[in-house]
Amino acid sequence: MILKSYIVEQNVEVLKKYEATLIYGENKGIKDDVVNQIKEQSIGSEIITLFEHDILKTDLLYECISNQSLFTENKLIFIQEASEKIYNQIEESLNKKNKEIQICIISENLEKKSKLRNLFEKSSKLAIFPCYKDNERTLINYINNHLRDYKGLTGEITNLIINNSNLDRRIIKNELIKIKDFFLEKKINKSQVLEILNIKNDSGFDELRDKALMGEKTQINKLLSETEILNEEAFFYLSNLNYRILRLHEIMKITDGENNYEETIDRLKPPVFWKDRPIIIRQLKKWSKSKLEEILIKIGETEILMKKNSYIRNDIIIKDLILRLVNKATTS
Repeated sequence: MILKSYIVEQNVEVLKKYEATLIYGENKGIKDDVVNQIKEQSIGSEIITLFEHDILKTDLLYECISNQSLFTENKLIFIQEASEKIYNQIEESLNKKNKEIQICIISENLEKKSKLRNLFEKSSKLAIFPCYKDNERTLINYINNHLRDYKGLTGEITNLIINNSNLDRRIIKNELIKIKDFFLEKKINKSQVLEILNIKNDSGFDELRDKALMGEKTQINKLLSETEILNEEAFFYLSNLNYRILRLHEIMKITDGENNYEETIDRLKPPVFWKDRPIIIRQLKKWSKSKLEEILIKIGETEILMKKNSYIRNDIIIKDLILRLVNKATTS
């Protein structure tokens, strides 16, 4: 039975009427939220977590299903990082388990032809739902839902939280915990939000980013020599670049070649700060959707490179990326 992730998020108890659940997709934040809610609803049950490599190498899954718990009648089994490799073991476990055992399987993306996916989609006794990547709209709703009882929450504060997260729900969840722990009286103050979330305001790098995206070569060399690029802040710089380029791409996608940028910017959610509007319009005139997509791919490759090679100079990698930006902005 195919369910919608937002329905499960709103009421995770809907899963109780199914014998097992398969959660798949790229949004780890949604998966984490749902798994935590399932655990909270299963107080008193024996909770067991297995990984695919455990199941492939041992008979742990069979043993967990067969062995009776010494402390409770109910048992909840989580299978992490599942794939087609353990399809047979999962199918067998579903046939052998009793009604006191619940199974929750967490997987990455599964293709439509996936045997595991088809097994859950076609059975009325099994639940399955995809967790798609968040966008700004879903994250706005997520923040507003968690802070709905707080006074002082504005679109600008919501925008700040999202900008600081690289559209990652897990980061936003941690930020919301900080906010709730700090504002015990449920009255939010912007300046204090900036402080407790340690939202970075690196005007030097922002200027580098903006000049590069506007193709101002003469100023970039000077700025690169004057701006300190910190090795330990490399992933923040990537996130900063990625977010701005995604915004430019979103505007271009909406305008679809019509160049009515100002009207489109007025409708954007979260809103664009007034001081950034003329800068963004100048940047839009230098780029095309295809060139922005090429840079987004390059940023992704750069992130992987830095994560895999701890010995490299991240500051040099970031400077090279800035130079690529400015060169791309000045070529037709």
